[in-house]
Amino acid sequence: MSFTARLDALPGVRAVPAEQVRQALRTAARVAFLDDDPTGTQTVRDLPVLTRWSVEDVRWALRQDTAGFFVLTNTRSLAPEQAAERDREVVGACLAAAEEEGVRLVLASRGDSTLRGHFPLETDVIGEVIADRGGRVDGVVLAPAYTDAGRVTVDGVHWLRSPDGLVPVADSEFARDATFGFRSSRLADWVAEKSAGRIPADRVTALTIDAIRRGTTESLRERLAGVRGGRVAVLDAVEDDDLRAAVLAILAEEESGASFVYRIGPSFVRARVGQAAHPPLAPEWLAALTRTGTHGLLVVGSHVGLTSGQLARLAERRPFTAVELDVPAVLDDERAEDHISAAVAAATAALGDGLVVLSTSRTLVRGDDEAASLGIARRVSAALTQAAGRIVAARRPAFVVAKGGITSSDVATGALGIDRAWARGSLLPGIVSLWEPVAGPAVGLPYVVFAGNVGDRDSLADVVERLEQA
Repeated sequence: MSFTARLDALPGVRAVPAEQVRQALRTAARVAFLDDDPTGTQTVRDLPVLTRWSVEDVRWALRQDTAGFFVLTNTRSLAPEQAAERDREVVGACLAAAEEEGVRLVLASRGDSTLRGHFPLETDVIGEVIADRGGRVDGVVLAPAYTDAGRVTVDGVHWLRSPDGLVPVADSEFARDATFGFRSSRLADWVAEKSAGRIPADRVTALTIDAIRRGTTESLRERLAGVRGGRVAVLDAVEDDDLRAAVLAILAEEESGASFVYRIGPSFVRARVGQAAHPPLAPEWLAALTRTGTHGLLVVGSHVGLTSGQLARLAERRPFTAVELDVPAVLDDERAEDHISAAVAAATAALGDGLVVLSTSRTLVRGDDEAASLGIARRVSAALTQAAGRIVAARRPAFVVAKGGITSSDVATGALGIDRAWARGSLLPGIVSLWEPVAGPAVGLPYVVFAGNVGDRDSLADVVERLEQA
């Protein structure tokens, strides 16, 4: 049976309104979403975002009247040892703050819906820190679906939408990632692959689409009752209702004393905080936030094919000043500073006349191995971030758009100095998040987080157009 035929044969969607989840959340634990890049915020609205993780910062987030909050760890840009150390710091601060505030807290590791990232490292570290503080973790909930972007899981196999239709994720360009590549589309096999066999496929429990749609909260909870001793539960999902149905069962099992860590994509975030899909931010709201007298700055670090296509389409639809950082020059210690200074001067002067696109050269430079490739990526991102920060300091733009997950994190923290913000909503349906900084030098500057791997060829131009019209 083809996948299209399988989709047609699925049971009808079991409607689970977001309000039903919100009612269950009244007695549920809050969630700290440890985001390995900033793009996990794009499906939700009005949730706090932290880019620092002192106990006091986390206490501020816990005092907000929300079901959860984000902590931007940016661990996808780090080597495994550094990622583990950062996660230990963040989890320790979150648990300490929750204890001081008298709040029950669940930890979620928000990863990529195309399966890139440090797994199972990050969920392992969360479990270790919880255990060190006298707690326990019974199992891991794995739900990478991102329904808005066409990333779905059926029969335990993860699929994503491409120009050629839905394809198994292991057949996509993301599976060939220089740092986080993989071979398996079936999530049980992917877990075994990424854990080097430590978590074998037969220790993965499936909450299948048939069980979710034909079952009840109680029947799903019975399946979750077997997720103990470090087992992994994989959630099928095609629609948000599927995830909300699973969330109700998870909440019920947690109320009875179970303890889970979540490794999830953006759609689970929305389901777990009791939100439905919401329309993009209204023009009048954008108009109140943007400023006049200057133009926008677009910072592009992503190298995936979709981003390059979106940049080409932006050029077809409107004029802008392109300022490019040449990667070989950035990696040359003798040339780097002069090259960056020239780019900053050109971009600052051009902001008075129109949109400026600051990007790295499109040829991807790889190292000899995974660690070397990640090191090159960090150096290039640092140069891009430094240039963006100097541009904003010299001439504050009307808005900043960052293209690419790691780029978005580095620009937020390094270029704009954002400490605390609110994720206010999306600029396109279910994708592209707008942050409103509430602390740091960028207070009031609209900051747009745009993942490298979402949208269609026109999405980037559409976002710029919406912001400029405001």
